[in-house]
Amino acid sequence: MTQPQTQVLAALADPTRWHVLQTLAERGEQTATQLAGPLPVSRPAVIKHLTTLQQHGLVSSRRRGREVLYSANPSRLIETARWMANVAATWEAGLLRLRALAEDTR
Repeated sequence: MTQPQTQVLAALADPTRWHVLQTLAERGEQTATQLAGPLPVSRPAVIKHLTTLQQHGLVSSRRRGREVLYSANPSRLIETARWMANVAATWEAGLLRLRALAEDTR
């Protein structure tokens, strides 16, 4: 079974989705039209990317009249960063044990 954090990383592996999330984090709320402006993809494509980001908890949306405003949800990214730090710490501990074993056999 895939962990939720790996699904977040998979969602962020797409350069367009990464750009959209970064833009929302830097500029705050944006519409799909605003986000599509500087990108080489259509507004419908941006909406699909936003849907994926929203499904993984990285983006939230709210209605303002006829517009839908999207914003970054940093808590999900922070949670994933913590998970990655724990994985790195586990690997580091394993490597230190391996190094100690290698030095003991000298």
